[in-house]
Amino acid sequence: MATMRGVYFLEPGKLEMREVPVPQPGPGEVVIKVESATTCGTDLKAWRRGHKLFKPPMPFGHEYAGIISAVGAGVTRFKEGDAVTGTNAAPCNECFYCKRGTQQLCIHLEGRFNFGSYAEYHRIPDYIVAQNLFHVPSHLPFTEASFVEPLGCAVLCAINADIELGDTVAIIGVGAQGLMQIQLVKALGASRVIAIGRSAGRLQKAKEVGADVIFSSNDGDPVAFVKELTDGQGADVVIEAAGSADTWQQAVMMARNGATVMQFSGLPGGTQVAFDATKLHYGEITMKGTFHMNPRAAEMAMQMLVTGQVTVKPILDGTVPLSQVESALQRMQRSEVIKLAVVPSLPES
Repeated sequence: MATMRGVYFLEPGKLEMREVPVPQPGPGEVVIKVESATTCGTDLKAWRRGHKLFKPPMPFGHEYAGIISAVGAGVTRFKEGDAVTGTNAAPCNECFYCKRGTQQLCIHLEGRFNFGSYAEYHRIPDYIVAQNLFHVPSHLPFTEASFVEPLGCAVLCAINADIELGDTVAIIGVGAQGLMQIQLVKALGASRVIAIGRSAGRLQKAKEVGADVIFSSNDGDPVAFVKELTDGQGADVVIEAAGSADTWQQAVMMARNGATVMQFSGLPGGTQVAFDATKLHYGEITMKGTFHMNPRAAEMAMQMLVTGQVTVKPILDGTVPLSQVESALQRMQRSEVIKLAVVPSLPES
C-alpha cells in the first residue's frame, strides 16, 4: 500500500508528522496531489488553544490546491491531471437554514468540514466535489489558488455589509482577511477605505491593495481618528477583522448613526463583549455576525482570483516544506508573516 506524509493535530501546541496510507476516492470523490496548502488564522487558533471544529487526533490543514491524482466513480466534471482548488466544507442544501438561503448556517455543516491538506495527498469528499471544487487555470499559481476558501469567507462578509456607492468603510485589522476586505469593499463601491492596524509593514500592504487612509492604533485612539476623518459622524460601514473584544467594541463606537458593523473575527468560546446600549439603540446601529461562506461566495471568490480583481500576492509571505508547518504557525504567532504556503514537493531543509 502506498504511503504519504501528513501532519496531524494531537492537542494544542502539538503537531506530529505521520506516515499514513495515500487516501483512495470513494464514489463522487477525488484525491489530489497537494501543490499548496496555505496557513490560516483558524489553524493558528486551533494550534494555540484548540477549536470546537478541531477534534484531535486529526489530519491538519484545510486550504489547498493541487492536481487530481485519482477520481472516484460517478465524477464527471473532473479527471486525473486536472488542476483544482476548493473549500473545506459544503452545505447539505436540505436543512432548515439551507432552505432559507443561509447555507453557511447549515445544521449539518460541523460534520461536513474536511481537514488534512497539510499532506502530500488530500481526499475531497463528494459533497465538496459537487459544489465547491474548481478548475484552476494555468495562469493562476497554486499558492494563490489555495486562497479560495478564506477569500470566500471575506466575500460573504462584504456582501452582507450592504455597502453603497460612495461609502466610507473602516476596516480594523490588516491581516489576511483585512487585506482582502479592502479590495472587496472597493470593488463594491466604497469611495474611502480606512485601514486600522498596528504593524507598519502590514499597514503599508493595506495601502498597496487599495486603502485610502491607514492608521496605527499604536499612535492613538482609532475611534477618535475615524470620527475626525468623517466630520465627527463615523464610518458608514465598519468591518472588524482583528479578533479581540476591544476591537469588537471599537467597531461599534467608530460607526455613524445608521451604520452597519460586521463582526467578522471569531473570539474564544464564551467571550462576553459589552456594548454601549445607548449607541446601539438611539444610533440605530445594525451589527451583524458573519461566519464561513456559501457556495455562491466561493464561486465569486474563485472568479476574483482568476481575473485578478483581488490579488493575494501581498498576503503571501513565502513557501515552506511540509516539515515546517509548526514553524510556520510560530512565525504567524510572532506576526513575522501573514500567510505561508506549505508546498509538500519542496525539499526539506
